[in-house]
Parts: sequence; C-alpha cells; structure tokens
Amino acid sequence: ADVGTQYRSAIFYHNPEQERVAKQVIEEFEQSKVWKRPIVTEVVPYKEFYEAEDYHQEYYAKNSRQPYCRVVIEPKIAKLREHYRERLKQ
Repeated sequence: ADVGTQYRSAIFYHNPEQERVAKQVIEEFEQSKVWKRPIVTEVVPYKEFYEAEDYHQEYYAKNSRQPYCRVVIEPKIAKLREHYRERLKQ
C-alpha cells in the first residue's frame, strides 16, 4: 500500500479565502457520507512545492489501464463523478 507523507493528499492555499473554501468543501464531502472513511486531505499554507518527476505527471491519464489505477484510483473517480458531476469541469 502507498503509505507515508509522500503519498498524502494536500490542498495548498495562498490566502485565507482559499483556505476557507477548501475546508468548506471538505466539510460538505464529510457531511454527505459519500465515502465511508474520513477525508484525510490536509489544508496547508503554500510554502515550497516540489513538482514530481515527469513519469508521475498526469499519471492516471497516461496509465489508466494499469492495475493500480483500475483498483485504487478508478473507484474513487467514479464515486466523485456519480455524486458531484455538477461541480466538475467538463
């Protein structure tokens, strides 16, 4: 399994309004109970950001047929689309 801080999800905000919106959306997702487990995405101030290596960029788009993508990522994306389609970019 992917464990450790390098695998965590995070939202990096630049100002108080972005922080407020991020926390509000996470709270809405939590209240909806779409996911069985708590959302663990951190909301943290932007300081430094190190871009991942090229082979990690657009990973799902480039590797959607790989077992990891099919087993781990696809179910999460499907659930998000099912419940929040109106909030997603087309």
